[in-house]
Amino acid sequence: MNAMSRGVTIGERLRYVRTQHAMSQRELAHRVGIANSTISLIESNSTNPSLAALKRILDGIPVPMADFFAIEPKSQGAFFPSSEIPEFGKGKVSLKRIGTGKAGHALQLLRERYEPGADTGRVMLSHEGERAGLVLSGSVEVTAGTERRILRGGDGFYLDSDTPYRLRCVGSEPCEIVSASSSPSF
Repeated sequence: MNAMSRGVTIGERLRYVRTQHAMSQRELAHRVGIANSTISLIESNSTNPSLAALKRILDGIPVPMADFFAIEPKSQGAFFPSSEIPEFGKGKVSLKRIGTGKAGHALQLLRERYEPGADTGRVMLSHEGERAGLVLSGSVEVTAGTERRILRGGDGFYLDSDTPYRLRCVGSEPCEIVSASSSPSF
């Protein structure tokens, strides 16, 4: 069943994936150690989780983040008009993604935008594969393990993604990054 369409919210996707795994909100919340009201708020689109929180929730199902966001019409091919590039996190953090990370696909490309002070979440991310990025504008603090650097427009990073990492916009202007991940689990 693929009744999902472009512009599907995180809440709709979470409800769909959770029910496809025959799991109640309460069971999922118990598995990941959060209140079931949090799952309810996300599914009703009353709140958006941080990327780290969403990954933690999806790990409890389990479903890789890439598969979660791959619920798209099957018409995707080699070319992507801007109106058809899926966007998620349309708040202080906005991500546009090309590539699904499904089995057989080894690459995802992201255009990331972080408003001043926004970050990937309190809990550092880690997943299989590698991740590289180029800062287009603004300033971002990248923490990888115990190492921390401030990168500005034109700077880049390359991470072994099983090392915990976090990105945070540290300037007074939004930060834009183009990044690629080789992980089907991100």
